[in-house]
Amino acid sequence: MRRASPLRRTAACLALAATTLVVQRAPAESLEQAWQMAIEHNQTLAAAEADVQSARARVRAARDARWPTVDTSVGYTRLNASPQLDVVTPGFTFRSGPIFKDDQYVSGTVQVKVPLYAGGQISAGTHAARQALSGASAQEQATLSDLKLAVAEAYVGVLRARSQLAVANASVKSLSAHVSDVKSMFQRQMVAKSDVLAAEVALANSEEAQVSAANAVEDALAGYNRLLGEPLGRSPRLDRKLTVDPSLLGEPLSALERQALASRSELKGLAAQSNALAAQARAVTATRLPHVALTGGYTHFDNQILDRQNFSMVGVGFTWKIFDGGVASNEAESLRSESRAAGRRLLDLRSQIELQVRQDWLAVRAAQARVAASRRATAQAAENLRISRELYGVGLASNTQVLEAVTLEVQATGNHDNAVLDEGLAGIELAYAVGGL
Repeated sequence: MRRASPLRRTAACLALAATTLVVQRAPAESLEQAWQMAIEHNQTLAAAEADVQSARARVRAARDARWPTVDTSVGYTRLNASPQLDVVTPGFTFRSGPIFKDDQYVSGTVQVKVPLYAGGQISAGTHAARQALSGASAQEQATLSDLKLAVAEAYVGVLRARSQLAVANASVKSLSAHVSDVKSMFQRQMVAKSDVLAAEVALANSEEAQVSAANAVEDALAGYNRLLGEPLGRSPRLDRKLTVDPSLLGEPLSALERQALASRSELKGLAAQSNALAAQARAVTATRLPHVALTGGYTHFDNQILDRQNFSMVGVGFTWKIFDGGVASNEAESLRSESRAAGRRLLDLRSQIELQVRQDWLAVRAAQARVAASRRATAQAAENLRISRELYGVGLASNTQVLEAVTLEVQATGNHDNAVLDEGLAGIELAYAVGGL
């Protein structure tokens, strides 16, 4: 395998050193700070908040349908010739002057209408709007939880990538020292040329893994910064301590499942959606029932014949849409079917959440066991590498044994770091699953 050029290795090392220096000098950024930054800048969450405001306005609009409405109209009319009043009887004939002065008139009306009975349409519409608001609020909370989980995953992704880079750096350092030792022994004719070549190939492979790990760090940082609304090239130092509720980890599985079914926003949102659709169906059905309204008004009508120009009125109006071709009934049935569909999805979601809680609960315990096992393996791998190098130095071990010991130490260190991060992330995912994130 072709080794990386000295120039390439030098540039990579300088870049890694600069990145490390910047990260070490900057104050550590906690997961709570990352969540706050994401909440302030995330557009999806802002859109969910706007949806809630829209739903609140619809509730006010539905509720205000109970209030009186006031309509007004004003008109100006010009005629080619004003009509006249012509009365002919057997006893006399009467013809008035023009009804409208100068062949024109102005009219105006103000009418007040108060709904007395609307077949339940107003109350059903108000209930539907309130349920829609509940659904929008639940969706906002679900969006917030999704965002916090995504930020936590990206946060851990950066920590994981940097951990892998640190392991790669340690591997390069260890293999570089081994290559130096092997070359020194070869110059004293203590080992064969093949040992030198094998060690150099292992170092070259480790250097390539180092470059890939450095690129993975930049990629993870870009995704993390995008969620926070920060410049993609920002490289903050992150706190490795992840926020996990210790009391949550000690709860039995059955209690966690009950908590999830009572707290998850997605369940509340689907239930509200089903109720809103059912209420909308009742509101549509109510359009076919009788509607009664109290009306009152004032009218001004310019004329030269009547004894007055201003009129007041009060009355009761009755409307009943007896037949509409089946539009209302079909629309109501469609809404009821959508409500039943939302109820079916709600039942399926409950099952999915129970499964999610169980899987995350098991993941926490598996990660805890992995942390303990990998801690022992890391210590054993470090001791194995030390012994292998000592034995190789006195000719009691092969070069292959040393290289394998380096590989085992790198693998053990990486496994331990991943186990620790997986334990923290599993706790956050469990908090998300039970609706506590």
